[in-house]
Amino acid sequence: MNINRIFERNNCLLLRALFCLASVCAVFNLVSTTQTAQAETDKHFLWSIRTQKNTVYVLGSVHFLRQDAYPLAEVIEKAYSDSQKIVFEADIDSGNAPELQAKMMGLGLYLDGQTLQQNVSEQTYKVLKEKVAAVGLPISQLDRFRPWFAALMLTVMELQKMQFDPSYGVDAYFFRKAKEDEKQRIFLEPVEFQIDLFAKMGPREQESFLKQTMEDLGVIESMVSDMVNSWQIGDVDTLGSILNMSFSKHPDMYDRIMVQRNINWVSRIEGLLNQDGNVLVIVGAGHLVGDQNLLQLLRKRGYKMEQK
Repeated sequence: MNINRIFERNNCLLLRALFCLASVCAVFNLVSTTQTAQAETDKHFLWSIRTQKNTVYVLGSVHFLRQDAYPLAEVIEKAYSDSQKIVFEADIDSGNAPELQAKMMGLGLYLDGQTLQQNVSEQTYKVLKEKVAAVGLPISQLDRFRPWFAALMLTVMELQKMQFDPSYGVDAYFFRKAKEDEKQRIFLEPVEFQIDLFAKMGPREQESFLKQTMEDLGVIESMVSDMVNSWQIGDVDTLGSILNMSFSKHPDMYDRIMVQRNINWVSRIEGLLNQDGNVLVIVGAGHLVGDQNLLQLLRKRGYKMEQK
């Protein structure tokens, strides 16, 4: 299998993984007692903000899920049916555009004769070679990948092995429904911007990101399971702990991937309040926990909300 076939086969998955990769890069195990206690609260990763003219719902999404995650909770489906406008992070359909695929390949691969081996330490490359062999690929197939792109590919492969699929992601599910129901769809940012968040990391940060990702592959199954469980029961504290652990070694990345985007989004969301028609805003659940999260920023602007 050559590098172009690897890219083409996984291209849509890679684009979708950009939404969630930042949430799956920490080594830890969460205790089930926390989940059990939270389950009794019967909450979900859904909030409502009521104004004099409308209601804005804010739903935290998990971008990769298994098929058995459905049907979703009735309160989540009701928020969708109650809303005339649906807000997404980006236009999922744009991932199929040839120009976007070409951009991702141009930013994710070395096109000037360089190789991955030349751009990471000997030890990092050795570990990568072992990880790639474990999924049945020779390292030569990834030698043109830049470190951030190799990390993305490894994550996607592991999620696929566990039967997690972006087509079952909460945002993808409602994206399809909104198209079928001809509801107004609003996008907070272009997909190109999300690609640049990773592609514009410096060489050292890219290698650090790759190393962290490889360390996490050994516990990714339990880690993702804990994330999904926390999301299903509306456990803000546990998912917040996941986020903090994920970015503990990457504060600059946290600021760029989470905080700055939250700041940009909050004004857009505020503009939808007090308009005609209810709104459902769907963003990655990680944007609703942690320092300077989207809900916190809205509260600072005086808005009151209820977790559903």
